[in-house]
Amino acid sequence: MDRQELADFLRSRRERIAPADVGLPVGPRRRTPGLRREEVAQLAYISPEYYARLEQARAPHPSREVLAGLSRALRLTDAERHHLHHLAGEPPAPPPGPSREVRPSILDLIGRLPLAAATVISASFEVIAWNDLAAALMEDFSALPRRDRSLVRKVFLGERLYGVSDADHFARHSAYRLRAAAARYPRDPELAELIRDLRQGSAHFRELWESHDVADESTLVKTFQHPQVGPITVNCDVLDIADRDQRLVIYTATPGSPSEEALRLLSVIGTQQMINRI
Repeated sequence: MDRQELADFLRSRRERIAPADVGLPVGPRRRTPGLRREEVAQLAYISPEYYARLEQARAPHPSREVLAGLSRALRLTDAERHHLHHLAGEPPAPPPGPSREVRPSILDLIGRLPLAAATVISASFEVIAWNDLAAALMEDFSALPRRDRSLVRKVFLGERLYGVSDADHFARHSAYRLRAAAARYPRDPELAELIRDLRQGSAHFRELWESHDVADESTLVKTFQHPQVGPITVNCDVLDIADRDQRLVIYTATPGSPSEEALRLLSVIGTQQMINRI
């Protein structure tokens, strides 16, 4: 525990927050920049005396509960919260399960991609965001319950995965990455249930799981067999969203190819079908 660095960090975060930011009155006699110590203590549900000692580098080791209260009271970002925990000698606990919250900037990005089908996949292979062309190419994920948005459930327990040419490779790839995710989120009941269902329902998954492999390369090109426009061959680019443990998957066709024309047609057909359902 670095008491002096912790004290300086808390003071700097406290002084940047205006009382109005947390619903407190400014008052006519306020001379302290930002919040007062006792106000932070009140917001963090700790005693003013203990918080004062923290800023004076005299306090004992704070608990995880105290650090969580301070993070909330001081409106810390994820990076700042991690820094606070490390200064206090209490590394932050891993999140209980894969994040399903997609950054607004990513949602805006996939909505602006021209002639590209894009999805965001969680660490457990759940489709958690998509654009209109992805819904037209694969299926309307908004019409499905969460359980049915799981790509690993589809490939191991359901029908062939959207007729893609690399279904077998994807099955192997997803099983290996799912094992790695299980090690990162050992306390997540949803992930444990998913793995249990897959092991019970698929001999292929059990075989892959028991291999204990955790790495495999993604497919760079694949072909979708679409029921309306026929085969569509696309380039598959996968971008890691590291801070959320998510992946952005972008499907594009080679310019001037029949597959690009099929995507153009599909973008019109898919949009019309969604409008007709409204």
